[in-house]
Amino acid sequence: MTSESIQQDVFTVLHGQASPIVSRWAFRASDPFAISFSVRRSTDRWIEWLVARDLVIEGLTTPTGIGDIRMAPRRVDGYDVVEIEIRSDGGSAVLEVDRDLLAQFVDATLEIVDLGEENDHLDLDTAIARLTGSAA
Repeated sequence: MTSESIQQDVFTVLHGQASPIVSRWAFRASDPFAISFSVRRSTDRWIEWLVARDLVIEGLTTPTGIGDIRMAPRRVDGYDVVEIEIRSDGGSAVLEVDRDLLAQFVDATLEIVDLGEENDHLDLDTAIARLTGSAA
């Protein structure tokens, strides 16, 4: 972890699978409203989603989300988890992540960029220049 980013790998249960898979959670101060959530396939290929940090924070304590990603706290076989439902035109998947580990990751993101301070970390001029192909 640097002072500007954090990354954490977590074993994650995929419904219908006997063994856990690895999920990777990442946050960068340069993109303070988003958390990158990736799932590693057996082929060493990562499938990545960009999720609103607010959605992850809310999903720790209450069901949330509309559209392609929904999160909800659950108790499964005596464990506190966050259930993550991912939908797309190609199908859907339901994953379970340990709630305490996810909360620790969220806390670490808040140490980097506190809620309400996200705009202080955005460099809109550079982002616009990158999108338009002009010099910043």
